[in-house]
Amino acid sequence: MNTKSLLLPLLIMAASLLAGLAAHGLLFRILDRIVQQTASAALPTLIRRGRNALRLLLPVFALMFAFPAVPLPEAAGNPIKHGLGLAAIAGIAWLLEAMTWVLEDLLLNRYDVKAQDNLAARKMQTQTRVLKRVLISIIWIIAGSAMLMTFDTVRQVGMNILASAGVAGIIIGFAAQRSLGTLFAGLQIAITQPIRLDDVVIVENEWGWIEELTLTYVVVRIWDQRRLVLPITYFTEKPFQNWTRTSAEILGTVYLYVDYTIPVQDIRQKLQELLNGSALWDGRICSVQVTGASEQTMEVRALMSAADSSKAWDLRCEVREQLIAFIQNRYPDSLPRTRAEVKAPLRG
Repeated sequence: MNTKSLLLPLLIMAASLLAGLAAHGLLFRILDRIVQQTASAALPTLIRRGRNALRLLLPVFALMFAFPAVPLPEAAGNPIKHGLGLAAIAGIAWLLEAMTWVLEDLLLNRYDVKAQDNLAARKMQTQTRVLKRVLISIIWIIAGSAMLMTFDTVRQVGMNILASAGVAGIIIGFAAQRSLGTLFAGLQIAITQPIRLDDVVIVENEWGWIEELTLTYVVVRIWDQRRLVLPITYFTEKPFQNWTRTSAEILGTVYLYVDYTIPVQDIRQKLQELLNGSALWDGRICSVQVTGASEQTMEVRALMSAADSSKAWDLRCEVREQLIAFIQNRYPDSLPRTRAEVKAPLRG
């Protein structure tokens, strides 16, 4: 084809492309005005998530609609038509992915994770985010398969593979066993929820919060700002502690080792006084008990409650410090000590 014969096809395709972009701009200008006049929570999210995907799809659809009128020979037109088909598949997959983000936003906006009692919110957040990742993976796997099947050579390879599907299936099954196990573990975590986002857990002798939860791994934010990354299968195969499984409320303990001469009732009264004056105590439990005795000291346990594990830790430290100061000032002779009996030397 010479330059003159290419001019008309190029003009038609350029005009179609510009028409698609203009339609995109006009559509979202109208939608933006509708958003300003309505109180809908779904429409702004839909516009924000779908804007970029439709910026690709609308020009592609405009080109596909106008392409039959483009005077191009078959040798030049078929590759372009094929490319437009691939772009349309990718654009539709992109739009479907945007819809999963819209559904996630709409669901999570109904639950406040920052609320004091956020158990239901964290449960919904965990399920929604994991299932969203599953849907996105499925969308792009289907889209990638559809794009590959548009190539004749790939279809022929697929037919050849199907001819030996028995052996190939066994090999692929063994190769993908661990990956499928990881995927099913992620789905199991999302459905049964032994852990949720922001749960307080003890794993590998470390105390922290569930910061990120994906289909393949979990990130635990340790109290000293380190990050512990664990495979998702860890939480289906190994025991761990979840301090916020049903509630964030927790009990804290302080152990004191004192002499037998100390009056335990005074420690009990002092603990009640300390807790009444602390903003960290939730008012549920206050208890002092003698939980052990040895040859030299007795073990006194102070038990207290708090609204969550962070407050419980600070409350324990606060109570421990003030009880030790109380014993030092009021009963210094009751601090732990070693007794010895000294006998007078025998005279010969």
